[in-house]
Amino acid sequence: MTSLIEDLHTVRDYLRYASSQFAASRVFFGHGTDNVWDEAVHLVMRSLHLPLENNTLFLDARLTREERQLILERIRRRIDERVPIAYLLGEAWFMGMPFHVDERVLVPRSPIGELIENGFQPWLGDKPVERILDLCTGSGCIGIGAASVFEDASVDLSDISPEALAVAESNIEFHELRDRVRTVQSDVFANIRGQYDIIVSNPPYVDAEDLTAMPQEFHHEPVLGLAAGNDGLDIAHRIIAGAAEHLTPGGLLVVEVGNSWMALDEAYPDLPFTWLEFSNGGDGVFAITEQDLRQWQSKH
Repeated sequence: MTSLIEDLHTVRDYLRYASSQFAASRVFFGHGTDNVWDEAVHLVMRSLHLPLENNTLFLDARLTREERQLILERIRRRIDERVPIAYLLGEAWFMGMPFHVDERVLVPRSPIGELIENGFQPWLGDKPVERILDLCTGSGCIGIGAASVFEDASVDLSDISPEALAVAESNIEFHELRDRVRTVQSDVFANIRGQYDIIVSNPPYVDAEDLTAMPQEFHHEPVLGLAAGNDGLDIAHRIIAGAAEHLTPGGLLVVEVGNSWMALDEAYPDLPFTWLEFSNGGDGVFAITEQDLRQWQSKH
């Protein structure tokens, strides 16, 4: 590393070096970027607390020795230990907003962010939104993102993990939302009280086969946030069973089940899921109304 520190001096040098090292290794991209260059930009720029965009002004800036050591160490860990960049930085971005993350929570990457930015339309219609529940919240990014769009709504961030909720609490403070956003420790709906206009959830949904086959990067994430039984639906079944009771009339349930979506569709052949499409990519997210859930429950 000593010779590299002496040979590489500028931001441009480290972007080139990181890109070359990532291209020559077998790192997996799936925690916020999908290519060598974006991965390098994210690691180098955010290690220096520089912007991810409109940053060409800094390319020929020379780095201090401490900055060079830090970046080289993070490149090494990204390659040798397969640590996702978000954990190396302690930061991830969701809906254009920064969030504190560490290995107590999953790295934010849900396509639900696009739906939130669009105000859950057209599925929400003209229903006013006063209360939102982010179930299985992890870092709190989905619920806090929703709070940023629905500026008059109160938002509950719920998770079974006290460790995850500690991270969510730090993000509530970071985004200065203590007056409207709170955490609730709960195993799905066990400790949830009252009704919500929107329940949104990115629960564990990885089946046993996919869990064992996942790239090494994913094994830095908490298993509790990923694993959901043999078919990946252990938590989704419980959400579907209990959601109607906690939705206001005309309320909306949105749940991400990823690759387990076909198994869920087959498990509920007469439940009218709407499987959502996203301009920015991603799938396996359904929306269903409180009315449709209650009608289905009345027949079963």
